[in-house]
Amino acid sequence: MTRRIGGLRRKTRYKFRKEIRKRGKLSLTRYMQSFNLGDRVHLALESSIQKGMYHPRFMGKTGVISGKRGRCYSVEINDFGKGKTLIVHPVHLKKA
Repeated sequence: MTRRIGGLRRKTRYKFRKEIRKRGKLSLTRYMQSFNLGDRVHLALESSIQKGMYHPRFMGKTGVISGKRGRCYSVEINDFGKGKTLIVHPVHLKKA
């Protein structure tokens, strides 16, 4: 049998690249932000932090906060007519 080569960040060189003026230290307000149940959020990946990162295919989607798991949030999204649940760290989320 063949084995799949690569991991979660495979073929994401240009997708995860930051703009030149957004490089550097990350603000703590983005890292420590909080959400309530039912809030609509955009999945906006922060490539410098790997913890709580979702799969790159969901980049740019919008979802609803459905719960909290430790430091991360459970986000319900619609992926081509199928409901999916992602566990995402708040640094990768923006309020819609």
